[in-house]
Amino acid sequence: MTIRNLTGDDQAEYSALLTQAHTQHCDCFRSSPSDAQEPAQVGETTEHFTLGAFSDVGHLVGIVSFARDAREKMRHKGLLFRMYVARGVAGQGIGRRLVREIVSRAQALPGLETITLTVVASNTAARYLYASEGFTAFSLEPRALKMGDTYSDEEQMRLELPRVE
Repeated sequence: MTIRNLTGDDQAEYSALLTQAHTQHCDCFRSSPSDAQEPAQVGETTEHFTLGAFSDVGHLVGIVSFARDAREKMRHKGLLFRMYVARGVAGQGIGRRLVREIVSRAQALPGLETITLTVVASNTAARYLYASEGFTAFSLEPRALKMGDTYSDEEQMRLELPRVE
């Protein structure tokens, strides 16, 4: 398993995996399958990047993105988002490795203090993963998402990064 920044060369495979995520697990994402058709942005800066987990034979099997808030008063925060591990490899620790890599890279950013994320409250596997990596819930928005006549709550979580002196 290799984890690395995605580049423009990975765009097609990234888009296909994101479409799979929205199709197979549309209840676990804020965006809908039609939103997934929007061009996905792949590429890197030190403060905004998407990581990919690649199988031993080179297939993209997991993704996660990070973006540091660009606004002056909010630059102490970053956002973990668009996390997905393909169904066929779920439960093998790939998600945990992706989260840990995001945290490791975020810790290297000067002045970054907090990583936040939003997770659908009924997604117990994701909530467990984030909690086991130190994220704590700080807000619950009832009926945050609506698909047809069905509502889903969203939980916001945060990880306070250790201060580097």
